[in-house]
Amino acid sequence: MSSPPVPQHCPSPRELDDLELLVSGAAGPIVGFDEPGSPITLDLPDALRRHLEEGQEVELVDPEGMPLARVAKSPRGLSVTPLAHAQFGPFRSHYLSPDATRAAYPGRTVVPVSDLLTDAQLEQVRGLGPVLFAVLVGHGRPAVSPVALLRATLRVAEEIDAAVVAIPLPDHGSASDAALREAVLAAYAGTDRVVELTADGTTLPQLADIAAQEHPAPAEQGLVLFFTGLSGSGKSTLARALIDRLLEQGTRSVTSLDGDVVRRNLSAGLGFSREDRETNIRRIGWVAAEIARHGGVAVCSPIAPYDETRQQVRAMVEAAGGAFFLIHVATPVAECERRDRKGLYAKARRGEIPEFTGISSPYEEPTDADVRVDTTARSIEEALADVTDALRTAGYLDLPRQGAPGPAPLSRPIETQPVEPCPAETPLRVLFVCTANICRSPYMELRARSLAGDAVKVSFTSAGTHGFTADPVDATMGQVLRERGVGGELIEGFASRPITRELIAEADLVLTAEASHRAYVLEEAPQSFRKVFTLGQFAASAARVDDALTGRRLVEAVGHRRAGAAPEHDVRDPYRRGKAAAEASADQIDRLLGEVLPRLGGLAGSERAPEAHSHG
Repeated sequence: MSSPPVPQHCPSPRELDDLELLVSGAAGPIVGFDEPGSPITLDLPDALRRHLEEGQEVELVDPEGMPLARVAKSPRGLSVTPLAHAQFGPFRSHYLSPDATRAAYPGRTVVPVSDLLTDAQLEQVRGLGPVLFAVLVGHGRPAVSPVALLRATLRVAEEIDAAVVAIPLPDHGSASDAALREAVLAAYAGTDRVVELTADGTTLPQLADIAAQEHPAPAEQGLVLFFTGLSGSGKSTLARALIDRLLEQGTRSVTSLDGDVVRRNLSAGLGFSREDRETNIRRIGWVAAEIARHGGVAVCSPIAPYDETRQQVRAMVEAAGGAFFLIHVATPVAECERRDRKGLYAKARRGEIPEFTGISSPYEEPTDADVRVDTTARSIEEALADVTDALRTAGYLDLPRQGAPGPAPLSRPIETQPVEPCPAETPLRVLFVCTANICRSPYMELRARSLAGDAVKVSFTSAGTHGFTADPVDATMGQVLRERGVGGELIEGFASRPITRELIAEADLVLTAEASHRAYVLEEAPQSFRKVFTLGQFAASAARVDDALTGRRLVEAVGHRRAGAAPEHDVRDPYRRGKAAAEASADQIDRLLGEVLPRLGGLAGSERAPEAHSHG
């Protein structure tokens, strides 16, 4: 019979450094994990600890699953049996064992290095004769990243004909770290002397580029903007508004990691238990940290109810060299429940949704938020200003308030950006959206269809965020449509409908009456933010791009350089406010359609753009 497989465990980065010290013999008298008085320890799950206590082995693997060693219970702690050595990683050829180092570089003065060298230290080294730089690159020890420290030390070594060895000695935060450091350096030096560097001087000018890369200004640093708050607090809305502002500015690479979107893709299959929620947040954190590692901006908006998991994400980001900026959207649960369009809070109170945050599952309010925002009775722009002001104060981002001058022109014309070819016979699909789909959006749809006539370049439909099902056009708005030349067959053939994710996905362009409708659409389909605008916002945005751009090319260009949403863009709801209110809304819509339809290709050849009608 074959023996059962040995259970595997992937140690932390610090523990992997420790394992390399143990396998190479660099830890001196310490030969295994968990020996008395030693800082070299191994954190194992309880099940694996029990496995070891039963006299079995556990296999340690690297993050890619390659077996490195096996550990077993011993009288002194956990013994280590090597299986393989790490073979990959930057400057791996400089990671030598103590025996190999002494054989390759005998008679040299060993100089420990844990930071970029200074001018005073270089002068000190020049007087030591042949030198071996012992670069301490273990987890948590160097002041700069291990790769940068090795690159910088090798550059200096070339100037003075010194040798370089990398030693993965981590910082354990233990009182016995000093003794371990001394033992490790003695193992590498053998009978040669060890000389410590002074703390004097300034970083060498020839290392200025590395120093700049390692310590970028806040405005150049990879950044994770982490929104946390209850369901319905407004965190996703604020996150999307901030993404829009970043895209409008055009100076940073931006990635959205919305909680619902991540759950449908990266975390598909996870439930809402505490364990699954923490797994989901850690996945978001890992992706965000990688984005920050490469200098990008990640905008995350999960509920993230537990402080411990938020701290884990912060640690991931900071370990990757990024900045973690925590935004607590602190809207009270009563307000979140009042806003709840999906009825989730009501279901949770009836017990239909177990472990619902804020009702049957706790939300641990952060005490370390960089900014706290309550969205109660505030517009998106007002609440967003709290965030952008805090980011400006911290030096990370300088985003103009709404209404301030827009970003500088793009370095190349927007029309040079590649767009997907589309068959000429396929109409551009425009979806108009209002609340009930009986006043404003039917007017937009039917007026646009009437103006388009037999033109086939654009098709028009409409829906409502809280749309009625199969209701006719509001009588007053229907009268205004007839007075403006829209045929009775169009009006009588109309039937209202609620918006769905499918309708949003099918549309090439979604134009809403108000910013609140736009926010609703984006909450249902956040991945569609490049094609969703208020009608007024799209008209203002189209005016900012090249006049020659039309149809799909116009939509593509506006998606990358949109104007900010503004209150004056909203078309006020005329429902049950009389004919004068209906005509005022119709005038505003006519003016905006007159600006938009010609650019979309939605006017028949003989048609003129609609003009506002006068009314008493």
